[in-house]
Formats: sequence, structure tokens, C-alpha cells
Amino acid sequence: MSSGSKRLKNLQICRPFVYGNMAVPLKEDRSPDIPTDHTHSWTVFLRGVNGDDLSSFVKRVVFKLHETYPNSTRSIEEPPFEVTETGWGEFEISIRVYFVPEASEKNVVMYHHLKLHPYGPEAEQQKLEGATVTSMQYDEFVFNEPTESLFEILTKKTAVLPQQKSTLVPFSVQSENEELDRLSDAHVKVQENIQRLTERMHALEREKGAVRTL
Repeated sequence: MSSGSKRLKNLQICRPFVYGNMAVPLKEDRSPDIPTDHTHSWTVFLRGVNGDDLSSFVKRVVFKLHETYPNSTRSIEEPPFEVTETGWGEFEISIRVYFVPEASEKNVVMYHHLKLHPYGPEAEQQKLEGATVTSMQYDEFVFNEPTESLFEILTKKTAVLPQQKSTLVPFSVQSENEELDRLSDAHVKVQENIQRLTERMHALEREKGAVRTL
């Protein structure tokens, strides 16, 4: 076994990342090269959570676009790992990540539904303003029993969530704590509902028993 390829038993190391897309409506002064039926410019990406460089362990990222796009399979060999295009429709994009040879890891694939239009109660206002639409998901690369070489690469620089969330960095320790608070509140409400329904059920059973004794 070559030096560095030995795997470290009973060890797991993770690296956070985000993937998704940003889209903005095309303006009237668009380039003449853009088809007239295209309505948006968009960028699909894979990035470090805090803008961290992933290229130390990510060799390339392959984006599979809709088959109507020329060269619909785009292989990005260096950061930024992203593809920018124009279009009019939403569709699913596969994102396949290949790791550096030192990792000796299989490639992983994820799927993202391209989002061009705003949704929700403020959607119409956002459309009028031509606001940028962002659709982004948080995930983690989990390496179980990494090679010594990969472990050395990953531990040269720590990767941690930022403390405070922002428009550009929505995933943070703050947002995690807020989500935990929401889950805790929901759990309390569920327990309260269970208690209320249990008491109601017991009351009905008592009423039923009283009717039987008449």
C-alpha cells in the first residue's frame, strides 16, 4: 500500500458546502446573442459555506443541464465550480462531484431544481422589482475512514460555520440555533395538543361510563 493511501480506522471527517442557483430577469438591453424567448440569466453552483475553497479536495464538478442546451454536460475543473446560462424554464440539474486522487473516494451526485421565479407572499412584488432569486441548500461531504493523504489535506484548514447569518451566507451557527428553537417550540406545541386530546378522551370515557350507569 502506497504512502498516504492507508485509511484511518474509526475516523470520520466532514466538510460543509452549499449548492443551488441564483437567477435574475433579463433586461431589455440584453445581448443580441441571447435568444428572444429567454427570460432569465442564471448561475448554478457548488461552493464552500463561507466562500471556502473546495478545490483542495474537489477535483472537478460536472453539471448536467437540460438536453436542449448545447454541450449540456459541463465539466468544471477549477473554482469557481459554477455554470452561467440564460433560459426561460425551470428544470432539474444533476451535480456530480469528483474528488482528488489522494482521496480514493467515489464521486457523489446531488440534484437541484433550477429556480427562476420567486414564490411566496411577496412573489409579485419581487417580480415587479426584478429581484434576484436564490435557491440554495446546505449539505456536508462525509468521509468515513479517510486516507491519510485526504486527512492531511482536510486538516490543513478548518471548516466551520460562520457565527452570524447574512444575505450572502444564510447558513450559520445562528441559523442552526434558530432552527433548533423552532423545533423545540413545535415539540412543546405537539405535547400540549397530545395532553389536551388525552384529557378530552378521558372526559368522554367518563361521560360514556356515566350514561351506562343510568
